[in-house]
Amino acid sequence: MAKAYSDDLRRRFLSAYEQGEGTLEELSERFVVSLAYGKKLRGQFQRTGQMDRVEQRRGTPRKLLDEPREQLRRWLVAVPDLTLDQLQERLREDRGLTISRAQVARALKRMGLRLKKSHSTPPNATRKKTAVGGKSSSSGSAQSPRRS
Repeated sequence: MAKAYSDDLRRRFLSAYEQGEGTLEELSERFVVSLAYGKKLRGQFQRTGQMDRVEQRRGTPRKLLDEPREQLRRWLVAVPDLTLDQLQERLREDRGLTISRAQVARALKRMGLRLKKSHSTPPNATRKKTAVGGKSSSSGSAQSPRRS
């Protein structure tokens, strides 16, 4: 991976540009950087007023920190058949946290917890069993038999 240019080079480049020592093209040749990099530096400086590197954002921070995660754990111990939707709703009502179902699922996975029921099973229902050795009527065979 390429290394970032030093903050000293950035400051010298931008100082020279601010003092009118040349155009971006001329300064790019003088400091041995690409014209695109010179334009990027100028744009960042105009937006932020900062000559040093702008800190890069690395996604959104986690909303489910220690206390909300422990609350999730307590809810699941008390009522093991809560769904992701129900956990999401409780977090919104009790904690004021608005997060997606996927974030709740990822948090549970990181905590080593699993949901008791499948999301496709209705609450307090059991899955229907198929006939022993038989196929369910809704699934068709992969190949139809050949006629001779």
